[in-house]
Amino acid sequence: MGARKAAAGLPAGTHRSGFACFVGRPNAGKSTLLNALVGSKIAITSDKPQTTRRAVRGIVTRPDAQLVVVDTPGMHKPRTLLGERLGDLVRSVWSDVDVVGFCVPADEKVGPGDRRIAAELAEQAPKTPVIAIITKTDKATPQQIAEQLLALSRVRDFDEVIPVSAVADSQVDLLTELLISRLPLSPRLYPDAELTDEPMETRIAELVREASLDGVREELPHSLAALVTEMGPREGRTDMTDIYVTIFVERDSQKAIVLGHQGSRLSSVGRRARLEIEELLGTRVYLNLHVTVAKDWQRDPRQLRKLGFDL
Repeated sequence: MGARKAAAGLPAGTHRSGFACFVGRPNAGKSTLLNALVGSKIAITSDKPQTTRRAVRGIVTRPDAQLVVVDTPGMHKPRTLLGERLGDLVRSVWSDVDVVGFCVPADEKVGPGDRRIAAELAEQAPKTPVIAIITKTDKATPQQIAEQLLALSRVRDFDEVIPVSAVADSQVDLLTELLISRLPLSPRLYPDAELTDEPMETRIAELVREASLDGVREELPHSLAALVTEMGPREGRTDMTDIYVTIFVERDSQKAIVLGHQGSRLSSVGRRARLEIEELLGTRVYLNLHVTVAKDWQRDPRQLRKLGFDL
């Protein structure tokens, strides 16, 4: 997480601040849960696995505490250089936080991937408290939740186990309390009004990628990336921001899917993303989207650096 920033505010003896992170398999509900804790959309969400590709920080500030929650990419066996780098990123995060939230969906059985992550946590962060979080309880029956509680008890000895639903806002506040109780006594680390330290260009590119993921086939989501190439207020206008974004895919066939018939799908992506970007920026937005092919970019170190994955 880097060095803790000194901050003015409440005395350290009456105030807790620190870092938590969410870890788990792809599509375990980590990003949706982060947004629920913060009370604002910080991380993009999708029903496609492996949507999260960065360590996204959301900040919860209260009079008595400041909790910085890091949403991490889903852990899986990597098949590309990008996958390897994202796995390394997750491991570097969980070794540098005060508490870990280990996320497992209520409606999916605990499997080898979950046990592998738990074993790595025990090996690499043996002294860090780990709270097991059963996510998506709105999709499960009480019996499924009970079975998940029992299954997790066989994985390891967790500091706490809590079922939550970010969608139904069930036990989200309790989870916040459990995480904060594990933080050290410390003044604030970030200004009160800050909800994330993600650069605005990165958040905008992610909103474009989120809109692009909607409705595409399974093989395409992993090949999609987005990058803001130019952004600024329109000359002579204070109420209009011009933004140019390039969407990268790995093959010509994928480019055709993103564009759609006569560009119809790309236009739809642009409309959806623009509305969210306007809400984020508080200005009107002209959004220009361009689609280009970067062959096998997930395996190319040079392309990964260009897209900001030089982790």
